[in-house]
Amino acid sequence: MPQQVLIVDDTEINLILFGALVKKLDDCQAHVFADPRQALAWVSEQVPDLVIVDYMMPDLDGIEFIRLVRAMPGRELVPILMITANDQKQIRYRALDLGANDFLTKPIDKVEFLARTRNMLSLNLARKHMADHASWLAGEVRKATREIMDRERETVLRLSKAAEYRDPETGAHIVRMANFSMLIARELGLPEADQQLLLEAAPMHDIGKVGIADSILLKPGRLTPEEFEVMKQHAMFGYELLSGSSSKLLQTGAEIAKGHHEKFDGSGYPFGIKGEDIPIFSRIVAVADVFDALTSARPYKQAWEVEAAADFIKKAAGSHFDPACVNALIKAWDDVEQVRNKYQESFLLPKE
Repeated sequence: MPQQVLIVDDTEINLILFGALVKKLDDCQAHVFADPRQALAWVSEQVPDLVIVDYMMPDLDGIEFIRLVRAMPGRELVPILMITANDQKQIRYRALDLGANDFLTKPIDKVEFLARTRNMLSLNLARKHMADHASWLAGEVRKATREIMDRERETVLRLSKAAEYRDPETGAHIVRMANFSMLIARELGLPEADQQLLLEAAPMHDIGKVGIADSILLKPGRLTPEEFEVMKQHAMFGYELLSGSSSKLLQTGAEIAKGHHEKFDGSGYPFGIKGEDIPIFSRIVAVADVFDALTSARPYKQAWEVEAAADFIKKAAGSHFDPACVNALIKAWDDVEQVRNKYQESFLLPKE
């Protein structure tokens, strides 16, 4: 496509001369206007590759014309060549302040006109090529980042599955509780980026169970006090497994693993911290995890009715759970039911 050169001058003979000179340049098209306001209307709809404007024009001079062009979105970098008299230095200073790039002095020298015009068009073309290359590079970076994040998510899911193989809890459980966590975060007004991060990190909450002996982890009955002390170590095992990574996702998973058994009144483990000293993601996951665990069947227990589980969660608000997180779960109840119905155990079975 030819490069578009806008010429604005109230003198007809100048328009004819400048237009003829521009035609001598390779692959250029001149658009000439004697009325600067008509030229502004054209610029508002087209993005020229170069503007040549005379300073001395009635009604709207070249200085004001430049100011109005620069104020238009997307016209901030359009090259502008201003024509002035040889003794108008103050005018040039003002024009430079408003965004003029170069000047021609009257009387116009044809050789200089062609040289300056050609140079400015070449610089503008190089700038556009650089902008296109930068845009391409940005796209490639986004593509590479997506691929890294996809591999990271796959790693997280495989880590979570490793814990599943040694735990009577199921893959459907970690999907449900992760979605419950996201719903709670949404109702709490957390940013969408945090909601998504929580959805992806929550499945790692019990990854530390890979370090617990089968005799304790798979015991069908109630654990002895001594066995429970061993079981509690899974919170720190999970933290130690995931911490130290440069990945924000794994860092988040580490904090959730460490804190999701803390209780709002300070009676939880491993550190007995309480209230808002417990990270918000851990407070959220504590509610989502217990709610789904109560409503899920296990080899050692029957599933609770949903209403009974909800009552338990509400009664434990302020002691076990953050009341705000409990309220958020109840507020999202319709979506909670949809998640429960969607992610039953059968959704993980291989399709025949």
